[in-house]
Amino acid sequence: MFFSAIILQAATGAVIGKVAAAFGAALVAFAAGFAISKIGTSAMEAIARQPESAGDVRTSLILAAGMVEGAALFAIIVCLLIVLGG
Repeated sequence: MFFSAIILQAATGAVIGKVAAAFGAALVAFAAGFAISKIGTSAMEAIARQPESAGDVRTSLILAAGMVEGAALFAIIVCLLIVLGG
């Protein structure tokens, strides 16, 4: 009886961990989308104010979006490894 209670608690904890990891992956995807849209909005406003600096702003935009995308991809992979590996 005691052993089955321990196994049941362990299984419940594993399910909660997987749900939390899936929620984390969704949260990371949402945050990355918001961050990239904020970067794009700021870049378009900067280009509208000073059109001659469009090349520099575009380069900074691509670099910043790539950094956000890389961090988000890393976080999503970690969350998926928890969901699938556990």
